[in-house]
Amino acid sequence: MKKNNKQSGLSILGIIFFTVIIIFVLSYFNVSLKSVVESPTAKDNISYVKGGTETFWQTYLEKPAHYLWNDVWINIFWKGFILNMERIRDGQHTDTDSAANNLQVNP
Repeated sequence: MKKNNKQSGLSILGIIFFTVIIIFVLSYFNVSLKSVVESPTAKDNISYVKGGTETFWQTYLEKPAHYLWNDVWINIFWKGFILNMERIRDGQHTDTDSAANNLQVNP
């Protein structure tokens, strides 16, 4: 039985092609994107969504995102990465080299 490894989804070229097709279809029906975006209704809708998004960010996502960025990503991953890169630059052993010396493999 042969497996099909074909992935589904849109590639960046697919998204660009789809966007161009949408623009052509809107042009065929004489819809001006500029007039739609610059209309007072669209501006009100955009500002409403922007305000809701900012409120959602500030209320629910800002503190966890800052924690993940500063305390997890920077302190755990980035500082260790920079430290090991400096050790490689200086010709010293990295953390992986030091850990490999303590590794015991039982046959």
